[in-house]
Amino acid sequence: MGAKHESRSASTGGSDNGPVGGSGGSKDADRRIGRRALIVGGTAAAVGTAALARDELARLWWRVPGVERPREAGAVDYSGARWVAASDENWRRADRPDDFGVDMVIVHVTQGSFASAVRAFQDPGHKAATHYIVGQDGRVTQMIRELDVAYHAGNRDYNERSVGIEHEGFVDRPQDFTDEMYAASARLTAGICARYEIPLDREHIIGHVEVPGTDHTDPGPHWDWDRYLKLVRRAATSAAPSPGASKSA
Repeated sequence: MGAKHESRSASTGGSDNGPVGGSGGSKDADRRIGRRALIVGGTAAAVGTAALARDELARLWWRVPGVERPREAGAVDYSGARWVAASDENWRRADRPDDFGVDMVIVHVTQGSFASAVRAFQDPGHKAATHYIVGQDGRVTQMIRELDVAYHAGNRDYNERSVGIEHEGFVDRPQDFTDEMYAASARLTAGICARYEIPLDREHIIGHVEVPGTDHTDPGPHWDWDRYLKLVRRAATSAAPSPGASKSA
């Protein structure tokens, strides 16, 4: 659960169990540069720089250290979502799934209203945010691109490999988990799992409480996991969930 004050009400965990900051700082820069240098350097060593075809170089240009993949301002990964940007202090820029594989969805509960969660994630002092918030009325807001690492799980490894989804409400109020919320969240999760080929099971779709080292209890005892997984699987096998924006956008 999150703090009691409304401005800190969202249930997300700490900043990242490591260097914190926004999209442009030096946090994790060495790690990103190291990964990309190995990719480019390994390719060059194997075939020789002169032998690399121009089209291959064009395809790999963004992997060069210090170069970021092009992005479109305001783009969303799920077509049903509305974009509202989180503070740069609550996430860090990445190029997932190329630098960090994505193999989990983590379910949170805001411990407050939809509006208070949005405000918290826009607050640079909050030091945490999820990629998405789902309201009791079924609306979906995206605040961080899936490309990027959100500070939501309170565990650096889990942050890097997951997409976080907040749900409006309180863990001790079963009435907060509405039909509209379950249905909208299930469609969202089905789309995420399709994009990254994540299995639709409880090993890969988990609650914040299940993250190692966390002191949070969400989504709590009233979250109906059996119902949720059924809805996710139904959404995945019915009319295909919208894939949303390309990860390169």
